[in-house]
Amino acid sequence: MAAWSSAQGGQSKPDSPQVTRVGPMALHFERAGFDPDFVDYRAGLDLQQQVHDEVVAGTRGNTVLLLEHDPVYTAGRRAEPSEYPYDGTPVVPIGRGGKITYHGPGMLIGYPIVRLTPPIQPVKMVRVLEQIIIAVVADFGVKAATVEGRSGAWVSADDRGPDRKLAAIGMQVSRKVTMHGFALNCSNDLRPFGKIVPCGIADAGVTSISQETRREVKPADLAERMEIELARLESDGLIEIFEPEQPAAPLDLASPRGLTQRPTDRRVLT
Repeated sequence: MAAWSSAQGGQSKPDSPQVTRVGPMALHFERAGFDPDFVDYRAGLDLQQQVHDEVVAGTRGNTVLLLEHDPVYTAGRRAEPSEYPYDGTPVVPIGRGGKITYHGPGMLIGYPIVRLTPPIQPVKMVRVLEQIIIAVVADFGVKAATVEGRSGAWVSADDRGPDRKLAAIGMQVSRKVTMHGFALNCSNDLRPFGKIVPCGIADAGVTSISQETRREVKPADLAERMEIELARLESDGLIEIFEPEQPAAPLDLASPRGLTQRPTDRRVLT
């Protein structure tokens, strides 16, 4: 059974899937902010960079940040000006792959900041994340799949419409450590996607778990299930399993780097 150690007193659930640990723990989970404590995107980017630097230096173990953002558009390295919001809404350029997308309340954002094992295989990392997301949403009543030539998780075309993107994935690897990650539509307003060409794809739609199931499913509802499934990053041999000699200090959103005053909810899967 999966057992939780949490600064907030998290406990295991009797129906949690079996998770087996061999050797040092490799993944630490930090819930940085869920409704109503949305995380400003630039503050979250700063937090990502802080964690990335520490994982590179070996002073913090592999870490996954889970959160919801305030509304924001971000542009990856391949974004074209023609794909920007039609109404001139500001866009934050970032170093991940991919094009332009939207983040906002009701989306489960996951940032795996982990050391990759050689040879570095960022595409394989994306493929594994796709399967993790597909497995998680299946437990909430959504049948998702991959689409050849396109990243992310999708709901296939049916009588309700064309192929619909459920989750976007965009990664960056620097000094063998990943940044950025995935955005899974849970209960978010889909109208902001109408102002852009989401991920540069003009011939498909966008959907959410709530829209597909016709019931409200919030990011916090998926968090624990997602954390358990992300343990696959270890079993697939993608990430280096290590722990710093001294435990890393708890992440604090009240750090001097301009983050909001709120401690993260720390969880370690054992």
